Amino acid sequence: MELYLTSSPVIYETRAANPANGFLRSLRHSLEGAASALFVCSDPDGHEHTDRFADEIWQVLAGEGIAFSSRAVLDGRNEREAAALVKGADFLVLAGGHVPTQNAFFQRIGLRELLRGWDGVLMGISAGTMNSADTVYSQPELSGEAADPNYRRFLPGLGLTKTMILPHLQALRYEVLDGLRSYEDIAFPDSAGRVFYALPDGSYLYGRNGREELRGEAWRIADGTMEKLLDDGEILPL
Repeated sequence: MELYLTSSPVIYETRAANPANGFLRSLRHSLEGAASALFVCSDPDGHEHTDRFADEIWQVLAGEGIAFSSRAVLDGRNEREAAALVKGADFLVLAGGHVPTQNAFFQRIGLRELLRGWDGVLMGISAGTMNSADTVYSQPELSGEAADPNYRRFLPGLGLTKTMILPHLQALRYEVLDGLRSYEDIAFPDSAGRVFYALPDGSYLYGRNGREELRGEAWRIADGTMEKLLDDGEILPL
C-alpha cells in the first residue's frame, strides 16, 4: 500500500490540485495503471455533500491527466457492499469532514479489517488522514466539543500509520473554540506523552512498505511544546 496522507490535495480557491512538495508528480507516478477509484465518505448520511465532494476530487485529478475506468462512492447507501468495493479498488480516497462521524462509519463497516492486505494507493484528506492513524487524535472542532468532558479525544483508527496529524495548520493555528485556543489550550495539553504533527495545506505524509516521510512544512507538537521541523521543499523520514 502507498499512502498520501494530506492536509488537503486541492487549492480550493482555484479548484486545482496542489503541486507543492512533489505531490502531483509522485501521485501521478503511483497511479500509473490504476483503473478503479473509490471515494469513502466522512458522513454516511450526507449523500449530497459526499457526491459533490467526490465529483470535485475526480475533476481535479482528471484535470491533471489522472483518470479511472470506474469511480464509485462508499457511504450509507451501499455500506453492505463495502468489502467488494474496497477489494475492487486500486485507489481509495478517504474524505475530509468530522473526525468522530467518519471514525464511527469506518468502525461500522470494518474498514480497518478490509484494508488488511489491500495493495493499492490511498489518499487521505484532512479527517481521512487523521482517521488513518492507529490511535486517532480527534481534536475538538465543533462548538461544544472542547467544553464537553465526555467528548472522546482519542479513538481507534485504521492502523495505517502510527503518526497523528493535525491538518490545516495555516487556517487553525489561532482558532478559538469554546473560549479555548485550538493549539495552546487544547492540542498542547493533549500532547502530554504523545506526538502530533501539524501540517498546512500542501504538506503531506508519504508512506510505502512501512517507511514514512513528511514532505513539506511540518511542525512537531509534543509534551506541550511546538517546534518547526521542515520548510516547504524539505523531506523528513520518520
